[in-house]
Amino acid sequence: MQNFKAGYYVNQNYYKSFQPEYINKKWLLDDMELQSLLSKADRQIGRLDMFSEHIPDIDLFISMHVLKEAIQSSKIEGTQTNMEEALLDKEDVSQEKRDDWEEIQNYISAMQRAIEMLKELPFSSRLIKETHRILLQGVRGEHKLPGEFRTSQNWIGGASINDAVFIPPVHTSINELMSDIEKFTHNDIYYLPDLIKIGLIHYQFETIHPFLDGNGRVGRLLITLYLVEKEILKQPILYLSDFFERNKTLYYDNLMRVRTKNDIKQWLKFFLVGVIETAETGVKTFDEILKLKSLVEDKVQVLGSKTNNALKVLTHLFKKPVIDVSTVMEITGVSLRTAYNIISDLENLEILSEITGSKRDKIYVFNNYLSLFSRGK
Repeated sequence: MQNFKAGYYVNQNYYKSFQPEYINKKWLLDDMELQSLLSKADRQIGRLDMFSEHIPDIDLFISMHVLKEAIQSSKIEGTQTNMEEALLDKEDVSQEKRDDWEEIQNYISAMQRAIEMLKELPFSSRLIKETHRILLQGVRGEHKLPGEFRTSQNWIGGASINDAVFIPPVHTSINELMSDIEKFTHNDIYYLPDLIKIGLIHYQFETIHPFLDGNGRVGRLLITLYLVEKEILKQPILYLSDFFERNKTLYYDNLMRVRTKNDIKQWLKFFLVGVIETAETGVKTFDEILKLKSLVEDKVQVLGSKTNNALKVLTHLFKKPVIDVSTVMEITGVSLRTAYNIISDLENLEILSEITGSKRDKIYVFNNYLSLFSRGK
């Protein structure tokens, strides 16, 4: 990696675009610090993957991991929605926040659909385009060619191309550059550790910026998709957007440093630190989920004959920690009055708390569970 060249600038009349070099080639990993971080990252991902195998009903908890990723990835792009708001139904979201809410829901749908598509499609431009199409469907970027590579020049930062921070490659080279990423992804001739590979792929994708909108979100989503496709993770449980959002300036600076100084090592070190921290946090979160699950299930045993219905509500809450009385009725099949009694019991046990403050259409939240995903590292 010592002789790495990121690319070169191409004069396009009144501006210069950056043309990245292809990455599908032989790489030499020659930095001991990088190798040490790689070893630690591999160990932590292995721990996270093993931990997830021993968690019953892990699909319940994955939905919350995806939700947090959707919120943090969109937050980097300026979308402002918190966990409680994102969990609400559309009609319960205030009008001024609905666009942000829609973007979060699209991100969740895009991730879920992409994971499903991986069973039939390889990590490819086709998969990336379909993911992008879902991401931009019916939201603010819907007129910016959802599911299609751009056919015009874009730029990053600045009010216009004249004062842009970075100008990606000309649109006519996108198909070749994305094809190069595909070849690199599936190249078994030149061995390179997978965490280094996806670190390079993420950098290259963000540099190509193949879409008119949504590049950052798709690029971060690709990290998880790659790890699942390569079976490094059996479940989609590692998401780096929280780390990138908390270190946003460093994230952008390190990406830019590759282009300006050919410093791919610094980017990969930052990326691997993110993998290590995120995996460690993931293990801790899963451990705390199991402890909380055991605690609340023990708590509701005092409800006697009502315990069974309370446990049904708890199962729902571990998937979506926001609930109202009609949902309780739907889950348990009980009357309105009994549903209110169940909620009252869970409030008295300090499992649920009401968040609207209104007399009608009350919404309740499972705060102790939500807080495991709302906090930073």
